[in-house]
Order: sequence, then C-alpha cells, then structure tokens
Amino acid sequence: MSTTEFAAAQWTRAAGAGVDPHEYLRVTAGFTSVADWGPSFLRTGHSYVRRAQDAASPVSAGEHLLMAARWFHLATLAPYAGAHPGAVEADHALSRALTVLEPGARRVSGEGFTGWLRGASDAPGTVVVVPGLDSAKEEFLDLVSALLARGLAVFAMDGPGQGVLAATTTFVSDYERVVGRVIDALGAARIGLVGLSLGGYFAARAAALEPRVAAVATVSGPFRLDWEELPLPVRAIMARRAGGADAARAFAQHVDLAVLAPRIAAPLLVVDGGQDVIPGVTNGEPLARLAPHGTYLPVPHGDHLLGNARPDWLPHLTDHLAHVLTGRPA
Repeated sequence: MSTTEFAAAQWTRAAGAGVDPHEYLRVTAGFTSVADWGPSFLRTGHSYVRRAQDAASPVSAGEHLLMAARWFHLATLAPYAGAHPGAVEADHALSRALTVLEPGARRVSGEGFTGWLRGASDAPGTVVVVPGLDSAKEEFLDLVSALLARGLAVFAMDGPGQGVLAATTTFVSDYERVVGRVIDALGAARIGLVGLSLGGYFAARAAALEPRVAAVATVSGPFRLDWEELPLPVRAIMARRAGGADAARAFAQHVDLAVLAPRIAAPLLVVDGGQDVIPGVTNGEPLARLAPHGTYLPVPHGDHLLGNARPDWLPHLTDHLAHVLTGRPA
C-alpha cells in the first residue's frame, strides 16, 4: 500500500477519533513513505503538549492534552519502533488531561486491564468501552463524552494486547474473564459493554458468558474470522498483538460467535457499515439475528468504525445503552 493510500484509508478513522480532519491532511501531505507516519504523529502530539504548557487556563490545557492523547495513539497505527512509546505517551497525556479536567476521574487497573472511570459515583449505570485489534482507550473519547452526557459512568479500558498494555501482554481468547475482573474492580450494579472492531467480538463474547452484563452494543465487530482469508496487514497486526503468527492463527480460530450469540440475554445493538468489507471477516448481522434481544443497525455508507457516519449511529448506540441501564425512555 502506498503512503497516499495508507493515509486515505486511515482518514475517517482519525476523524472519528476526534482529530481535526484538515490538520490530518496537513500532517500527512508531506509523507514520502509510511515510515513517516509514526514520527510525524508523535511530533503533532508533542505540539499539543506544548500548547497545554502555555495555555491560559486549566480547561484549555486539559483540552490540548486530550488532543495530544489522540495523536499519540494514532501514531501507533503504522508499524515502527516507536509504537509502544507512542502508546505510553497517549496514556500519559490522557491521565494528565483527566487530572486537570475531571478531578473525580479514577484510574482503575487490575490483572490484564487498565483504564479510567469517569462520571458520577451515583450514576445509574456504568459502560465499559472495549477497544479492538489496534485501537485503545484514547481513540474513543468522543463516544465516552456522549455516554457521559447521558448520565452514565464510563470505564474506557485497555485490555491484554491493547493500548498501553500491548508491549507487555498479548490477546486472550477468554476476554470475558478480563471483563469479569473489570466489573469486580468497578463495583457497579448495572454494567453495559460497547465493543469496537475486534472489541465487538470481545464485548459480545463477554455478554454471553458474564451474567452481570445488562446491556451491550458492538460497532464494526466481527461475527467470525477466517485466518486464511484475512489481508496480510491485518494478520501482521494480529501477530504482533497475539505473540506471533501461530498464536494469532489460533486466536482467530476462536473468533466465532455462532454458538455464543444465542446465549446473550442482554439487549444488544449491532452497528455495521455497509462499506466495511474486509476479506475473512463476517460482519455482525448474524450476531444480531441469533441473539434473543438483538437489533441490527446497518449504515450503508459507513466504513470500518463508521468514522464517516457518526450522526447515523452514535446517538442510537448511546441512547440504547442509556435506556437499558437507566430504564428511562430512549
């Protein structure tokens, strides 16, 4: 894939993560190879850290740090030696931002997970945001904001092989055990899950096997993976996150929700983009059909993670979770 094609392929994902699309185009315009990606995105993140240092108010400083966290995370999407430092910088920027903007936010970590719990301590429900193949908690800040605006508490996490934990842990097939430990650590009575990309599989699997999950939603989540059909770049990412090609192949063979979908008792919303076509990936329609309380929301013009179509699904998803967890009308 050429540099131009790579940048174009990531454009709506970056916009969906909340970076300014015009700045994205300026940053990527001068690339001569994909190797420019990581260093350029790190430099842009550091420019926001400097803006935070020079900001005239704590609010502006915190906002600049949130933007830095986005850029640092996006720096990890192309393979290069600085990918893990980028994830660490993203984690650090998010931590500094929330310390300034939300003194009540709380870092919660345990075996195989870490993240930030945000929102009121007496919120009627808590949503756990589960990232995917190469995403992380810093990618979904706008989703978190939309959930917080609906009166929910939110725990945005990195799990095994994800985000800041990617350098020290690898993917696990029994992600429901991680979610169970998260629920134990949060101590919340009403738990919802939203999983994005591969996180959709993790969330659906956890909802089938963890009875404390009361609501669930997936975005661009796979129903099934076929390792042999997956594009080489996807297999390469999975190999890095799973601990090698053999481990990745074994992991991919577990990604099949046919047996588990009928066991999802919680109300489920499945969101798919019609332009999200990846060889070897069966999208979410069978999951919604097989789940006892599944609803399917296809967005014909949406791509992977639907960063190009947020008004068409984000309000529906956040209202779904709020309605189920609070009992208030959607």
